[in-house]
Amino acid sequence: MMILKIITVEEHIQFKNITEAIQKQTGNALPSLSSDMLNYMHTSLPSANQMEDTSQARIKFMNQYGIDMQVLSYGNSSPQNLQPALAVELCRQANDQMAAAVASNPTRFAGLATLPVGDPAAAVKELERAINKLGLKGVELKGNFDNRFFDDPMFFPIFEKAAELDAPIYFHPSFIPSSITDHYFNSPNWSDVATGILSSAGFGWHMDIGIQIMRMVVSGIFDKLPSLTLVSGHWGEFIPMFFERLDEELTPYSNLKHPFSYYYRHNIYLTPSGMFTKPQLDLVKTEMGADHIIYSVDYPYKQPTNTNSFLTQSGLSNDEIELISHQNAEQVFHLDEN
Repeated sequence: MMILKIITVEEHIQFKNITEAIQKQTGNALPSLSSDMLNYMHTSLPSANQMEDTSQARIKFMNQYGIDMQVLSYGNSSPQNLQPALAVELCRQANDQMAAAVASNPTRFAGLATLPVGDPAAAVKELERAINKLGLKGVELKGNFDNRFFDDPMFFPIFEKAAELDAPIYFHPSFIPSSITDHYFNSPNWSDVATGILSSAGFGWHMDIGIQIMRMVVSGIFDKLPSLTLVSGHWGEFIPMFFERLDEELTPYSNLKHPFSYYYRHNIYLTPSGMFTKPQLDLVKTEMGADHIIYSVDYPYKQPTNTNSFLTQSGLSNDEIELISHQNAEQVFHLDEN
């Protein structure tokens, strides 16, 4: 039997003091959510202990399913999208605590930074500190800030600094505006909780972050920053299914140097986020290649029992398993560097 080394890269943590500070300022640890979303989240969220734990249930899960390392990033109560007056200091605190969590068990954990994106100059400064002084391995960006997608020129300095530092940026879904929820997902034909599911983990936030990364490509950012690396979960949030369609329709009308799919296949890595399903794996492997797939569980939001067996029972070659289970993560997140 093949002995796997497994590194997973979309694994979440939160810190009590950050959550409490957000709660104090906004009245809710999950800001700007509609009542239907709050209903859904309150029935599906892991406990605070699970989110904050780095030594008991988390390690037990990792050991049970053969996970050698988790790359930690901030969970749903991230301070990233708060207004800068609060976000700058809370992101700094979150990164300090992330670095401390990693230092508590450096062979089992690495970490990604949280940035106060509403103040790009402060975000650039914090990114540099997080990578060069704290030893974090990249950045997680959640959703969008103040209804601005990240292709907005306002945010370009963040990506420019990330490219300079060779720091990968993981794009993670977050809650979509209530107007979008109402337009696409609300109906008297189903419950508020069903609306919450459809607008979030069921479909909506995947659609939203897929559009986010699609916009990044079409903006031409990879022509400006050809070394920039992005990571997208949930098998690419629908986009790989449309590579050929986007190339055919968009190429004659864009100012890009290459077809849409070229940038995806060169600058973007995809992860399953615990969606261990063979049809999606087969599609992404065909479109991207095993050398652009990185493993992820989405712990503790998801705790799939086939975390280990999915790799060995999906028809992958030994070389493909090694790439997906740890080699791609080590390369992209520089996990072999102290």
